[in-house]
Amino acid sequence: MRVRIAVMIAMVTGLIAFAKENKTAQRLDDAATVISEIMETPDKGIPQELLEKAQCVIVVPGLKKGAFIVGGKYGKGVVSCRKSGGTGWTAPASIRVEGGSVGFQIGGAESDVVMLVMNERGMQKLMQSKFTLGGEGEVAAGPVGRNATAQTDALMRAEMLSWSRSRGIFAGISLQGATLRQDLDDNKELYGKAYETKEILNGNVAVPGSASKFISLLGKYSARKTG
Repeated sequence: MRVRIAVMIAMVTGLIAFAKENKTAQRLDDAATVISEIMETPDKGIPQELLEKAQCVIVVPGLKKGAFIVGGKYGKGVVSCRKSGGTGWTAPASIRVEGGSVGFQIGGAESDVVMLVMNERGMQKLMQSKFTLGGEGEVAAGPVGRNATAQTDALMRAEMLSWSRSRGIFAGISLQGATLRQDLDDNKELYGKAYETKEILNGNVAVPGSASKFISLLGKYSARKTG
């Protein structure tokens, strides 16, 4: 009887682990779809010059707003940064986005969020276990349209630029007050080890097969850094 119970517990544990791994892999596929769909509409996409200059790309598919959570936003996503020298992209690290108003709220919508980290200072903040977006010049709503100008003072100073897509509408948004945290549990599901964000984004971890599509698309739409 005890052996049977032990076998059942092992099976349930294995199924739970498999479900988590599938969910993490699905999030990578969703992130790849977000990038692909946004960039296939040049007049409504992210300006090419910003993609070419970005140090890191963050994608949060299905960020929830006003759900049954503490804070007005919650979502899980992935981030990849350029390898040393500016060619190629690192394996993705899992992150969580939390923040907004305080208190339990009902209702709200989901949206896909894309963020570009534009300089070394922003990239170093991303390497922390968590940090909160805020402060002058740190994060700004990004311009829309492949040929949109990015030469305004606000955009030139910003460490990070952010966009949101909901119900087919793609626009720059402000994420002031949102907190980005590393997700060690999801990293463990991806890599078999609970790597910290900085370990992955330093380029020392191999890209898993489940992330190949996402990394390939980053290379396609932002193959190199200029400037």
